[in-house]
Amino acid sequence: MPERIKTIVDFHKRRGLPPPEHPLISVIDYSKVDSPDKTESFVFDFYTISVKRGVGKMRYGQQQYDFDEGVMYFMAPGQVLTVEPPENPSEPRSGWILKVHPDFLWNTALAKTIQKYEFFGYAVNEALFLSPREEEILNGLVENIRREYRGTMDKFSQNIIVSHLETLLNYSERFYQRQFITRKKSGHQILEKMESLLDQYFDDEATAMEGLPSVQYIADHLNVSKSYLASLLRTLTGLNTQQHIHEKLIGKAKEKLSTTELTVSEIAYSLGFEHPQSFSKLFKSKTGQSPLEFRLSFS
Repeated sequence: MPERIKTIVDFHKRRGLPPPEHPLISVIDYSKVDSPDKTESFVFDFYTISVKRGVGKMRYGQQQYDFDEGVMYFMAPGQVLTVEPPENPSEPRSGWILKVHPDFLWNTALAKTIQKYEFFGYAVNEALFLSPREEEILNGLVENIRREYRGTMDKFSQNIIVSHLETLLNYSERFYQRQFITRKKSGHQILEKMESLLDQYFDDEATAMEGLPSVQYIADHLNVSKSYLASLLRTLTGLNTQQHIHEKLIGKAKEKLSTTELTVSEIAYSLGFEHPQSFSKLFKSKTGQSPLEFRLSFS
């Protein structure tokens, strides 16, 4: 059962840190955080944004968190984080952890918009790669946040800190989207694997009879999160995962309509539709023709 940590004060106490200078927001030096000596699971009631180097293994939800290509990660309140002891406890660690309680954002525009940032999605489990220049930008913003809450708090302090935080999130979003472009080669490999997976699915009548493949099915078989796959595909092709499934399905339907004598109903069932009417409706929405109209265009 994960341990629930409700406040930033509790987190400091749990990790052997001095009390935070502000109860609702804290920037922590990662090198000063005690490493666990056994596997531990936590649920935090606050946001976590972190840049870490020298990280042990972590699981986010039920998935391994991938730090192979990146150093930055994001967590929203209520998400499960499992931390394993480092293989080499003496390995040097550096970076920072920014903790922000939702109460700090109360009565600000960011309180309503923070969840729109995809990297807070529970399914995301890929750390963000940062170039030295990008890391320098984010480090500067985090230092501004720390400097502000360490000073004399006045009626402007919250707005100034929230403004820095929103700028940090917007830069992170830019870098996050850039990550999919700079990983173009691996991205195309994932796209090729997905195309092959969908071909196999629709060519195997036994599998297709189980119904249309879900987005989760595709993501699981490609060993990536749904959110990562969607962002990658949008960057490479402009389409989301569901649209790719439909494109592949329509291609297979056109092939069967133009090269076989199967009825529309038989084609619909072979492609995983329980009701032929649903197939005909989707086909027309994607092509502007009914399946029969498409077939007759070849006669």
